[in-house]
Amino acid sequence: MTVALVFFGLMVIGVPIGYVLGIAGIVGMAQIGGEQFLAMAPKRFFAGLDLFPFLAMPFFILAGEIMNRSGITHKLVGFADALVGYLRGGMAHTNMLASVFFAGITGAATADAAAFGNTLVPAMVKQGYTRPFACAVTAAGSIIGPTIPPSTLMVVYGSLMGVSIAGMFAAGILPGILICLVCMSVIVAFGRRWKLPKSGKRPSLTRIFSSFRESLLALVMPVLILGFILGGITTPTEAASIAVAYALFIGGVVYRTLTWRDLYQMLARTALITGIVFLIIASASILGWWMTFEQIPQAIAEGFLSLSQNPATVIGMILLLLLVVGLFMDINAALIILAPVLAPLTAQIGMDPVHAGVMIILALNISLMTPPVGA
Repeated sequence: MTVALVFFGLMVIGVPIGYVLGIAGIVGMAQIGGEQFLAMAPKRFFAGLDLFPFLAMPFFILAGEIMNRSGITHKLVGFADALVGYLRGGMAHTNMLASVFFAGITGAATADAAAFGNTLVPAMVKQGYTRPFACAVTAAGSIIGPTIPPSTLMVVYGSLMGVSIAGMFAAGILPGILICLVCMSVIVAFGRRWKLPKSGKRPSLTRIFSSFRESLLALVMPVLILGFILGGITTPTEAASIAVAYALFIGGVVYRTLTWRDLYQMLARTALITGIVFLIIASASILGWWMTFEQIPQAIAEGFLSLSQNPATVIGMILLLLLVVGLFMDINAALIILAPVLAPLTAQIGMDPVHAGVMIILALNISLMTPPVGA
């Protein structure tokens, strides 16, 4: 109870989640056995990061920063606009389709939202879309990023739970595409009722081919990454480093849009994002150790199964829990805390580990849009 009060109390007063997790875990260790267990906190902090696949995260983040800084985002938007921009609500469709393309480069929702929030949202407002609608479309499209590989969340989950990262990458492709298709279907279905703008001019094959040629080098990157990983040629970490080299080649040699100043800024931003994520992971490992010691995951699993033995009902309760948690907690922290709790529960109802991992990540991605965190 004390740990829960400390955890929620610190969150209410606005303490960053990385510190909240660590402090709550240390309080729990102090309750168990005083100095003997407190001495384990630094060990757990560093042990939480002592996983080789975690090296892939900064490389994937840096590759996305390079591609974004080199102007690839505009080329992807241009290609998406050539394909679907003529439909009613064309800019909304373009936003969604561009998110699919961009997801194969960055693998992070915040990168997607930041890139298109600065470019497509003002353009949509200028064409007559309301700002809330433009922001909602961008937010909905941004959750495709952590679903379609390469996904930093899948790297975290696979590393923590011992699940094949390559398998999760392969399993995330279809759900990401389905999210895009469902959102585009909603735009089509309600386009007339919402009086969404329509250009009415179907693009020529020449324009489609021209925009495809301009964005081809960017579209090749996710194919290379997945090909190397799923083909067993490289590990995810090695594929991520290859992605960085490829992005530097495109931005620095082919398009020549990168400068040394850009390189410094990209490295600094990558270090900042990676540091925040790694702090959350390391701090969560302290709290996770305490939860395991107190057998909290087993208690939660028994509680769920005592309510129902039906797999569909249990899955529904898990999804509801993830949605509620996403209302007030950062997605990385929620994944690190809940994955060790929910993974054994999904195993008891017969779910495949890869299936369970993708389901948990997808549910947390959806909860990412909910206020107040999503707002």
